[in-house]
Amino acid sequence: MNLLETAAQPPEPPAPAGARWWTPRRIALGVLALWLLTSIYMVPADQQAVETRFGAMIAPRVLPGLHISLPWPIDRVTKLKVQQFQRLVVGGDISDSVLGRTQPLVSQFLTGDQNIIYLRVVVQYSVGAPVDYLFQAQDVARATGAAVEAELARRVGRRSVDAVLTTEKAAIQEEVRGAAQQRLNDYRLGVRISTVNIESVAPPPEAADAFRDVASARADSSRIVNEAQGYSNDVIPKARGEAQQLLEAAAAFKQRKINEALGDAARFNQVAAEYARAGEVNGRRLYLETMEQVLPKIKKLIVDQSGNLDLTIIRKGAEPPAPK
Repeated sequence: MNLLETAAQPPEPPAPAGARWWTPRRIALGVLALWLLTSIYMVPADQQAVETRFGAMIAPRVLPGLHISLPWPIDRVTKLKVQQFQRLVVGGDISDSVLGRTQPLVSQFLTGDQNIIYLRVVVQYSVGAPVDYLFQAQDVARATGAAVEAELARRVGRRSVDAVLTTEKAAIQEEVRGAAQQRLNDYRLGVRISTVNIESVAPPPEAADAFRDVASARADSSRIVNEAQGYSNDVIPKARGEAQQLLEAAAAFKQRKINEALGDAARFNQVAAEYARAGEVNGRRLYLETMEQVLPKIKKLIVDQSGNLDLTIIRKGAEPPAPK
């Protein structure tokens, strides 16, 4: 083709704008960029992650934040909500607890005194070790429920039905939580049990009336004991106070009598000492003072030393009074 023919040909139309942009090279570069972006991932604040490479675990616990790994599918990242509590029911289903239904065969437990009792327990748990939670068990919730149910049956089987119905519920809950947690740790399920709560405990319907009568009698017994204890607490302090008051009064009376006796003894000793200094004179004086007090009060006859009656005294006493 000569130059004239080349010049005579019309010019080629320009390529469309879209055709210029979506070239195979640019498409390949875009796909590569998107693939590389899969190596950047974010773990939220309430989650943790486990990173695996070709199925082998390389990072058992990835904390919240921005992280980089090899692109998918070389590295895979599985995120878990470690702070979120999960709930399961032992002795029925969650729907049964909402609707108030019971499953007798599932919720029956045997007590230590060979009685049947119905129990429904609510368990709350969370993820403790993400790598164990993901890879140690196929159904973690079912394994956790089985561990709690086994420990619950063990603890209920050691107690009487009255204890389970009344005073031992809190102790059973705490014992089951600790024992079930230890069992799950041995299984390495990566589960942390938060609470074990006995939601309902009831005797069989056939014996419900008898159990209610027993509970009522126990309540009456407890009330009577409390009333007696209150009366005892009221009477005993009063009796002790009165006894202490009597003891103190007796001690005061004793001390007063002792002081009076000591005073009388001291006074008598002083009189005896003075009497000893002049015994004859004091004796005569005491005799005369005594006679002075005694003789005027009695009828008397005065006889001299020879035995003769002194009639002059009588005559003097019989003389009529002198005329005025």
